[in-house]
Amino acid sequence: MTRIVATALLLAALASGCRREDIREMTVTMPGLAESNKVTIVAALAKYNGIQKDSYRWDMQAKTLTLRYDSMQIAQANIRYAIDEKGIAVSFPSNTTGRAGH
Repeated sequence: MTRIVATALLLAALASGCRREDIREMTVTMPGLAESNKVTIVAALAKYNGIQKDSYRWDMQAKTLTLRYDSMQIAQANIRYAIDEKGIAVSFPSNTTGRAGH
């Protein structure tokens, strides 16, 4: 009986181990980024779950925004498209690996 209970507890522990979040960091390059674009970009990303709003780091010289996001809730491409749709051109990475997922 103890063996059955131990096995059941082990299986329950393994089943509850699925990933619920996968926090990653990304940098978005926007060649035409201006100080005035920050408000537009923040507003464009505000409606999406999974983006850590307190993680935004702007580098105006490099024309980049670095942020953290949960890849289980939103993909990098969605973040780039949300900005690009607001008329702020985004540099999309070229696929140099020959596979999706970059």
